[in-house]
Amino acid sequence: MKIVIIDGQGGKIGGLLVSKLKEAGLAAGIFAIGSNSIATAAMLKAGADHGATGENPVVINCRDADFIVGPIGIIAADALLGEITPAMAAAVSQSSAKKILLPLNRCNHYIVGAQDLPVAQAVPLAVQKIEELMAAKS
Repeated sequence: MKIVIIDGQGGKIGGLLVSKLKEAGLAAGIFAIGSNSIATAAMLKAGADHGATGENPVVINCRDADFIVGPIGIIAADALLGEITPAMAAAVSQSSAKKILLPLNRCNHYIVGAQDLPVAQAVPLAVQKIEELMAAKS
């Protein structure tokens, strides 16, 4: 299994996702793809198996990912203060991977009906969803 985590800015959300997925002990490779080098470094420091930065790594790694995880902004062009390019958003959206998106109501994107949870509470729910989906695949 290949889990691709995409994050930007300081990589806090991605780093937390990496550490919680590692704690869960899932049989999967964790690929940290940052929209900038600071985000990538934060995810690698948290224990990601592989890391890369920028638009092309997002496009390439979304092709064969089983799961793509990150804030909801990774499917919206120009989100994360402009760090998500249209090509990145398209690669995530068009991927056949299951997308586990944290519904953070930021950057003028509001998910009606979703709980407005702090990142520290949303990340464990994302990990739980990945575990459920992986178990269903087995």
